[in-house]
Amino acid sequence: MRLPSMLKKAFVLLALVWLAVTMVFASPGAASNTVRIDILRVDGTIVPAVASYIDRGISEAEANGAELVIIELSTPGGLLSTTENIIDRILDAEVPVVVYVNRWAGSAGTFITLAAHVAAMAPGSRIGAASPVTMGEEELSDTMQRKITEDTRARIRGLAILRGRNVAAAEATVVEALSFTDGEALGKVALPEHQQEVLNLESPYLDPPLVDMGASSIDDLVSSLNGMTVVVANQEVTINTEDYTVNPVDMTLVERFLQVISDPNIAYILLSLAVTALILELINPGAILPGVVGAVSLILAFYSLAVLEASWAGIFFIILGFILFIAEVFTTTFGILTLGGIVSLVMGALILFGGGPEVFQLQIDWWAIALVVVFIAVIFIFVVGAIVRSQRRQPATGKEGLIGSTGTVQTELNPTGLVMVQGERWTATAEDDRIEPGSEVIVTGVEGLKLRVMKK
Repeated sequence: MRLPSMLKKAFVLLALVWLAVTMVFASPGAASNTVRIDILRVDGTIVPAVASYIDRGISEAEANGAELVIIELSTPGGLLSTTENIIDRILDAEVPVVVYVNRWAGSAGTFITLAAHVAAMAPGSRIGAASPVTMGEEELSDTMQRKITEDTRARIRGLAILRGRNVAAAEATVVEALSFTDGEALGKVALPEHQQEVLNLESPYLDPPLVDMGASSIDDLVSSLNGMTVVVANQEVTINTEDYTVNPVDMTLVERFLQVISDPNIAYILLSLAVTALILELINPGAILPGVVGAVSLILAFYSLAVLEASWAGIFFIILGFILFIAEVFTTTFGILTLGGIVSLVMGALILFGGGPEVFQLQIDWWAIALVVVFIAVIFIFVVGAIVRSQRRQPATGKEGLIGSTGTVQTELNPTGLVMVQGERWTATAEDDRIEPGSEVIVTGVEGLKLRVMKK
């Protein structure tokens, strides 16, 4: 009887062991031994949609306990106000933020890179040229331009001091518009002589460097980060990247769409398309499609122009160009108004984004200007002109189409008789005193079923 009792105890013991093992492997802690690293990718102009994306990415990393956030960056620059928002979000982050420059960190990208807890660059990438400029710098007084430059200089100097990077080189990207290759920024490649003179260096190498490390890939970067200590939210944090998993955080469709339409070229095209379509709808009411396209394009254009802080002078020049094109259709100036419209469209494009200081020069490419000008000129010369001419043309059918027609008197008009017009016999009243049979007459009016005629 002892054997069954012992077996029973053994089975109970094995069941408890099996339950314990199952609970250990099934527990969240057992599956969360790997380190999570969130990857954000920013490629293009720094606009509000990008700031929203970065804010969302950092917030998700904080909420999900990610070890760090890596922002893979390639940008020519962006809006000053948007850049400030991104910098503030990185400085307030509760998780280490690493910026990995892949190809280009121009203008606004320089500020974002220097704000990061760790700044890294890929081979062949570059950083710098962060001087604040506008399309219409001549509109700013010397005092205002100096105030903007000094404020931007102080901002980048503060970031360099905070992260322990080369202050002189950081300031030179703003004051002297200097740019550095990855090797130069890392202090591994000698600077050109003119940059050495500007920075007043005793050594041809940046010491301390402008960025922290180089990396050939994301995996190489993650490996190099292991064991590094950074200050996050006023606390020292040692980065652990052993046994890590990468979690890509992509832009949403809305964020990507808003980034695309926030391009200066797209904004200019949308505005031109909107005005053209609405004019077509007004000239030819009931077409519907031009009205719908124009309304949607106008709303999108308003968003883009507001985001990019467009100049009202540029908008007025573009509208003036359309007015001159319309005037050419209704008058005969042998192309003078058309030429004026083309000049106005080009002028509007050149100063459209010259309303305020930016971290990089917002401008419309010449291909976009040429495309819009040619498209609008063709539309107004051929399409709008044809519509207007058709509306002016006398009706060719019905009673109204008889006006101006030539007929022959069948019976004496004294003052009423019969005439033959367009193969039909009509009762007609002569505007003259008397018209003999066989005479040719011209129809001057239609009153019911009677014509008014005069002798040709």
